[in-house]
Amino acid sequence: MLVVMRSHASPDQIDRVLAAIRDMGLTPHPMPGPTRTAIGITGNTGAIDANLLAVLPAVSELIRVTKPYKLASREMKGEDTLIQTPMAPIGPPNFTIIAGPCSVENEEMILRTAEHLASRGITLMRAGAFKPRSSPYSFQGMGLEGLAILAKARARTGVGIVTELMDTENADAVEEAADLIQIGTRNMQNFSLLKRAGKARKPVILKRGMSATLEEWLMAAEYILAGGNRDVVLCERGVRTFSDHSRNTLDLSVIPPVKALSHLPILVDPSHGTGKRAFVPPMALAALAAGADGLLIEIHPDPDHAMSDGAQSLDFAAFDRLLEDLRRLAEPLGRTIV
Repeated sequence: MLVVMRSHASPDQIDRVLAAIRDMGLTPHPMPGPTRTAIGITGNTGAIDANLLAVLPAVSELIRVTKPYKLASREMKGEDTLIQTPMAPIGPPNFTIIAGPCSVENEEMILRTAEHLASRGITLMRAGAFKPRSSPYSFQGMGLEGLAILAKARARTGVGIVTELMDTENADAVEEAADLIQIGTRNMQNFSLLKRAGKARKPVILKRGMSATLEEWLMAAEYILAGGNRDVVLCERGVRTFSDHSRNTLDLSVIPPVKALSHLPILVDPSHGTGKRAFVPPMALAALAAGADGLLIEIHPDPDHAMSDGAQSLDFAAFDRLLEDLRRLAEPLGRTIV
């Protein structure tokens, strides 16, 4: 249920409604808006006695929320969520570029990449310190040492850091080092990890599971939102199908339904979505045209010698060409490249 307060509701009147919801054994989620405050309610397993809330001062209306993903739904919040990070906003009308290598390999490579991004006006860099790999014999990342290298890159260049959280054991260290925390596809339904991300003080990028439906994806986001973290960004990274011409099937068709059903911003990862660097630029442009709010893209100074995902990484020159193409396409679409 959603409680909509009148535009003139005082802080005391809002607090009274919050207290009444808590007295019912439920959890209130106040959402201040430009003209009025709405209060979402979660935790009920049955019908809520609406009369207990409708009679309170300054309550305008009560709206039943039918979706199981209540806090992520358009029913709960009609306007688009704009997530403000210190480096770049994420959400309409912005088209936010997050780029960098798959993994932290060494300090020199990370600093070189961060400096290139900063010189191009890109203020968010992705790189994994902890890497989930299909093979136990593949490079697993540099761990805590990698986080220290990322922190050094931020201090030197000013770029923000996007890095993956794989387990609750390293949650504090990742939260300290990152400006945005990424939950990878294999952990989309790791519910203990999602609950920990809900307590984080940093925005969370939630990648779609490789076989997840849209509702399952939004329900995973609901875990983070219900934990108190309202800054959730969805990321489409390709799903598993019978196709063998690319690493995954990049499901750009999911973008309009996400926009219709949820207020959360959505990024697209064309690198994992295709697995082949030649396919990354056209899919990146298609993501912009389809209404996505940005890209999570892999670049590397020497992709052919990358320790992970080199086949899907762009070199700096190819990334620069893509940026030019994105800027040309963004203007007629009314989007601003960030």
